[in-house]
Amino acid sequence: MITFSDFLHAAVSNPYMLISLVLTVGVVIANGWANAPNAVASSVATRSVSPAKAILVAGIFNAMGLIAMTFINSSVALTIYRMVDFRGNQRHSLVALYAAMAAILIWTFAAWKIGIPTSQGHALIAAVSGAAVALQGGLSGIYWSEWVKVLYGLVLSVVLSVVLGFSLSLFTEMLFTNAVRRKTTPFFKKAQIGGAAALSFMNGAQDGQKLMGLFLLGLFLAKGNYGTDNVRIPLWIMVTCAFFTTAGTFIGGARIIRTVGLKMVKIEPYQGVAADLAASASLMIASLLGLPASLNQTKTMAVIGGGASRKLSAVNWGLVKGIVLTWIFTFPGCGLLGYMLAWLLIKLFG
Repeated sequence: MITFSDFLHAAVSNPYMLISLVLTVGVVIANGWANAPNAVASSVATRSVSPAKAILVAGIFNAMGLIAMTFINSSVALTIYRMVDFRGNQRHSLVALYAAMAAILIWTFAAWKIGIPTSQGHALIAAVSGAAVALQGGLSGIYWSEWVKVLYGLVLSVVLSVVLGFSLSLFTEMLFTNAVRRKTTPFFKKAQIGGAAALSFMNGAQDGQKLMGLFLLGLFLAKGNYGTDNVRIPLWIMVTCAFFTTAGTFIGGARIIRTVGLKMVKIEPYQGVAADLAASASLMIASLLGLPASLNQTKTMAVIGGGASRKLSAVNWGLVKGIVLTWIFTFPGCGLLGYMLAWLLIKLFG
């Protein structure tokens, strides 16, 4: 395990370590501004909380979830660390990893600029995988036994989110059929703030671990001892990732909140609560199983399921189509970008 004092010493004396730190922090901040806000988007859509307060909730509980879940089960972080092969020439390996981080930042910024939420966790996986393929000169750069967990997590979280979002919304509507709306609405608005906090917590538990896996990969490559099986995540890495993710959320979260929370679907507060609970449950199950999952996809599908429980026309299907296409192109697009940047930089600086 790398102690914080060892890291500081290495960062000062080892330029590779410093570069890894700077790029990793950039990726962590990008995750905060492009991904974490999705957790609170539906609470803004129902006017349960203002965008400013929603961002505050997202930042605080995202950090809490990252630290707490890592103590419970760090499998997601270690899956990211173990899914690719960056062994070989240290200089080439580091250049390839730097290329992957650059690809993540380019992809995330482009999606954020347009205002379309993208799965930064999947962008991370795709870029790192593409860079590993370029480094090893073929698909031997990927450990498929670990990589397949991404597909399991994707299918599980998306299906669960739609089904639970739809079912919970329908059940809640049936349960409160005879209730007076003006009396129940304040209750559901307060409940949705709690739902947003829970989902932010689970986002930290999932995407925070992916980021720590990337951090570990950079640290071990810079130290020249990549490949060790006895990997433990120190508290200082958890705190560092939590802090910069929160900072990123405060920097740029409002744009993504507007897209998911105000444009994609018109929902009632009770539907928002159902969507948050559905997405939180899906992410919790994936995290406990050690499967990487996407907050963006999980939350978006839960919101769609919740909105569709009342009427399909409540969903902006044109915007949903654009978001889904972004998801579909993330793996090949960001993977190819990571591959090309890694191949080019290895040729130039390797």
